[in-house]
Amino acid sequence: MTTPIDPRTLGATGIEVSPLTLGTSGLGQGTEPGSAEEAAAVELATAMLSGPYAVVDTSNMYSEGRSEAVLGLARRAVADPRPIVTKTDRDPATGVFDRDRVWRSFEESTARLGVDRIGLLHLHDPYTITFEEAMAPGGAVAGMLELKEQGLVDAIGIAAGRVSVVSRYVASGLFDAVLTHNRFTIVDQSARALLDDARERGMGTFNAAPFGGSLLARGSASGGTYAYTPSTPALIAWVERVEALCARHGIDLPTAALHFSLRSPLIDSTVVGISSTARIAQLEERRVAVVPETFWSDLENLGPAPSTVVD
Repeated sequence: MTTPIDPRTLGATGIEVSPLTLGTSGLGQGTEPGSAEEAAAVELATAMLSGPYAVVDTSNMYSEGRSEAVLGLARRAVADPRPIVTKTDRDPATGVFDRDRVWRSFEESTARLGVDRIGLLHLHDPYTITFEEAMAPGGAVAGMLELKEQGLVDAIGIAAGRVSVVSRYVASGLFDAVLTHNRFTIVDQSARALLDDARERGMGTFNAAPFGGSLLARGSASGGTYAYTPSTPALIAWVERVEALCARHGIDLPTAALHFSLRSPLIDSTVVGISSTARIAQLEERRVAVVPETFWSDLENLGPAPSTVVD
């Protein structure tokens, strides 16, 4: 395996990451084992695991488990695959998310991926439980800590969108990494204080969804969503002004959106979902593009965006 692009350490974990991490939330969606659709998904996963970036991100729940299953098949086709970061998830039928469910989720993930241990395992979207329930004896956090103490994972993280939820897990001092999404972009920076806190604690930081969904990837004319919700006319109008600013500086909107995250000292790695091998090449082109420094001061002069995020 070649050296990954621009390697750096994820906080104090000792885990190597690249500026970009490839996300797999839609990988294998709707595919059946042995089908042509599965074969196409495995081909994409193979490209990810042998690609230029240090790690690939998935979750127990992504594509109802098919994301991990497809990655597991691809791992067997790659001589020296990139490490995979995954996440524990609540029981999909009952919503239960306690110590035992964390262990079952871990066991499901390792079986699908074909591995015995995980370098970094996140506690994912703990929305069906309170923070107090998660921290109680027999709770989800106890399960995460047990996995780490027994050497089955090297580091544990908290991965979710709602800053009000994630900040309490970060403040506990028990986690090694944090993943936030849709809250640190050119539209919404509500996760800034959270990321500052994580940095001060020596935690590794991932920023996912730098395009906020389809709006910043496809542009204002698409009327795309931001953070899974319809974009308001005010937000679309603000993005139109950013597009005009991009044109004056010789860049496009997705490149600007990506570089907002890439340039931040608060972020170790930016997670971008991948749907095709061509997308990987396009992503790298955008990563190496030069964004004039004056663009950022001009962007700041536009004033804050009317974000649709409700935490």
